[in-house]
Amino acid sequence: MKKVHIVIPDLFLPQQLAAYASADLSLPALEKLLARARVVPLVVDTLETWLCESFGIVDLAIAPLTLRADGVMPGDAYWLRADPVGLYMQRDQIIMQPDLTLTENEAEQLCASLNAHFTDEGLHFVAPHPQRWYLQLDHAPDMQTHPMPQVVGANVHAHLPFGADALHWHSVFNEIQMLFYEHAVNQAREQRGEPPVNAVWLWGGGKTVDNLFRPFAMVAGDSELTRAFAQAMDIPVLLPVEPLLMGKPEQGEEVLLVWEGLRSALQSADIAKWRASVQQFEAEFAEPLLAALAMGQLEQITLDALSEGESRRFVLTRSALWKLWCLPRPLLHYALAGHSSKA
Repeated sequence: MKKVHIVIPDLFLPQQLAAYASADLSLPALEKLLARARVVPLVVDTLETWLCESFGIVDLAIAPLTLRADGVMPGDAYWLRADPVGLYMQRDQIIMQPDLTLTENEAEQLCASLNAHFTDEGLHFVAPHPQRWYLQLDHAPDMQTHPMPQVVGANVHAHLPFGADALHWHSVFNEIQMLFYEHAVNQAREQRGEPPVNAVWLWGGGKTVDNLFRPFAMVAGDSELTRAFAQAMDIPVLLPVEPLLMGKPEQGEEVLLVWEGLRSALQSADIAKWRASVQQFEAEFAEPLLAALAMGQLEQITLDALSEGESRRFVLTRSALWKLWCLPRPLLHYALAGHSSKA
């Protein structure tokens, strides 16, 4: 038998959204799992931190790992993610726009302009993937950054780099906005009705790490970042749920399943998308995994529900599945319970 470890950011929504978003959802398998599991608090709030701690990466140094997954060996250099983003005004704040779609040609043109502009500073930008850019530096800057997924939908100026070198990088951030303002790529995008690329977001800086942990035998789910971690460690990546239940794994072998669709939906303020994603998780994963646990094909399901300040771990064994007195409760119950325990 094997174990399955599930990680879901934003399963339990903020209180002001939970009642509306969760109304009339039919999630019998997920609700049973949550009701009959043993619950413990988690101090990890975000997927990025969870993955780094699980795989042995310090200081959220994600850039060299995803760079390797994108086909470029990081060597001994210091790398930052430098992802292309859109910015827009909302009342008195500047908000980041996620999920810009660029072509390879657009990314190459914009990076070429960056390299020409910053050549005297020794900054070198590369774009092995149109949506994932990187900045190579000779030395590590004295600053801390915020992972881009944690800034989407928030005030950008409140999440700029901080530390001894931060002011210099604030200046770089502003220069890039001016460079992109009338760039030919953005002019063409705007003529086609597409949002412009008017900044890059620096985050995940570090050098490549040897001897990473290999805590899972397989990885599944919808998380692109998790797949990059798996690829760096040569861990098989499985998309459908069926392979999780096939074969004859070693006793105690653990499979990681990360479901990120709820977080991306919440970041884009798309409640319909959030509901569709949780229903998809119910049908494709919760139902078959719970059935496999009942039949003895699994020995344990662990579900980490990540949310700021209220993350919780639910551990369900086969014996606990038969606690019939633990009645299923709707997702709203857990959202409100988290706020009550925090108060």
